[in-house]
Amino acid sequence: MSADRQAARRAQQREALCAAAVRALTGDAALHYRDGRLCRDLRPLRLHAPHLRTDRETDDFAALRGAADGAALRVIHSDAQLHGRLCPADRLERTVFELLEQLRCETQLPPGMPGLAQNVRERFEQWSRAFYRSGLVEDHLGILLYTVAQIAWSRLTGWPVLEETEDLIEATRAAIVPALGVSLAGLRRHRAEQGAFAVHALEMARLIGEMIRTARAERAEDDPPETEDDKARTAFSLWFDFDDDEQRDMAVALTGDSRVLEASDQGYRVFTTRYDVEVCPGAMVRKALLAEFRQRLDERIAGLGINVTRLAHALKAALAIAQCDGWSFGEEHGRIDGRRLAQLVSSPAERRLFRLERYTPLADCAVSFLIDCSGSMKAHIEPVAMMVDILTRALDEAGVTTEVLGFTTGAWNGGRARLDWLAQGRPRHPGRLNETCHMVFKDATKRWRRARSDIAALLKADLFREGVDGEAVDWACSRLVAGGKARRILIVVSDGSPMDSATAQANDAYYLDNHLKEVVARHEALRDVEVLGLGVGLDLSPYYRRCLAVDLSAPPDMKLFAEIVGWIGGGRRPGVR
Repeated sequence: MSADRQAARRAQQREALCAAAVRALTGDAALHYRDGRLCRDLRPLRLHAPHLRTDRETDDFAALRGAADGAALRVIHSDAQLHGRLCPADRLERTVFELLEQLRCETQLPPGMPGLAQNVRERFEQWSRAFYRSGLVEDHLGILLYTVAQIAWSRLTGWPVLEETEDLIEATRAAIVPALGVSLAGLRRHRAEQGAFAVHALEMARLIGEMIRTARAERAEDDPPETEDDKARTAFSLWFDFDDDEQRDMAVALTGDSRVLEASDQGYRVFTTRYDVEVCPGAMVRKALLAEFRQRLDERIAGLGINVTRLAHALKAALAIAQCDGWSFGEEHGRIDGRRLAQLVSSPAERRLFRLERYTPLADCAVSFLIDCSGSMKAHIEPVAMMVDILTRALDEAGVTTEVLGFTTGAWNGGRARLDWLAQGRPRHPGRLNETCHMVFKDATKRWRRARSDIAALLKADLFREGVDGEAVDWACSRLVAGGKARRILIVVSDGSPMDSATAQANDAYYLDNHLKEVVARHEALRDVEVLGLGVGLDLSPYYRRCLAVDLSAPPDMKLFAEIVGWIGGGRRPGVR
């Protein structure tokens, strides 16, 4: 196993242990870590405090565990809605208010758990040392905010300020404590009551904001106000942006560079295609069970109350291409119609002597849904199946050709392909090292009504293994190109990055990621197929130029479908300028 792969696996294990600790402390089974952020279901929690932000690749387990324990205390003891209503609008004041609320929660330690208290304390001290050693305290705004963090932490928890920086902050502490003394006393007195605590926290945030604004005004000639504001926010080292976090609740797919793929003269390789298959999952399910799946899907869809006819009209308007469909005669402008010139002699006032080309909107378009059937998608497959089934039915009513495809692997951890590789002495960098399984739930020749039972095979639990996305996208694109439609759209529905453990172990962790990027870039350059990424709780922008992240923790509704229609129809249509 490569060093990169070992490091990635260790990071995932540490993150999984931290998530388990958070769930045990909070009793909330929906909490988990994703790309270093604590999430509930698919949405990252807005925990804005500097020492809660960690890097799973570089920070040690003690730092991750301390941040996880702090996050758990925040979930338990802070009312997120109340906190959101009380947050000040000013960015710098909000920065201070966020930290104070986190420190308040960290004082609410459960009895009999000294290890948790030690984890939280060590994490704050570790962040404090990193802040000090980064050089940010050399700026007057940096030292001001750092001093506020230290004295608030010490006053609330009863622990001494960091000994390493005690002399550094002494002068600043002496200057600001007289102004902040009343607020600090109120914070400690009401640390068990969020509402009463917030009154003093807001006052303290306001006072700090005024100090910063006063310092900014005094230095306005040397530093423009915009620069001062940026310095203050950077100095506090929150390592995130409030605005960006509010606009994008979805996590972004994690990716990197593949050294093996970049160094290879042959590019992407496949060790063997001997075991690759293309199957129809509907034929692999007993008829009675398939009927049960279809009935369950129909019941769920009926409960949504989606107006499929209205959705079909919207899709047709978004995808239809105006095509010439004959002539319109008897017009008052356009091209002269020679057959009507005699009327000009008999009736000089006659103006309807022209003809115009008649254009009719025709949906000369094919849309293919390619569904990632990797293991993680099993948790989301029911809402995904509902969404794809409704869209397929609506597109069918709109006259658009559709396909519903899927991809997975034939086995976990390489299967027979990996056994062949082992038998040949484990040659270096074998490329893709698993059995691909491409699935056709509905092909382009079938209408939705005939294929509806086969689409329900998406609910078959044992389909879900691992994912080789790049080859699946190539395969789906080749099917679309063979259809000969004027406009071809492939929608890849996925909740994560490509992953096949055998391929990652034998090559590197980002081998399949980079191949997917190459495939999508190639089709964008050829303009033969529009490849779109529909992320299930994940932003797929590292892979797809046109992507949309959707939250399917709640059932899909007309608002979601309207968003999808606008997104699908947003590309350039062939033949229309």
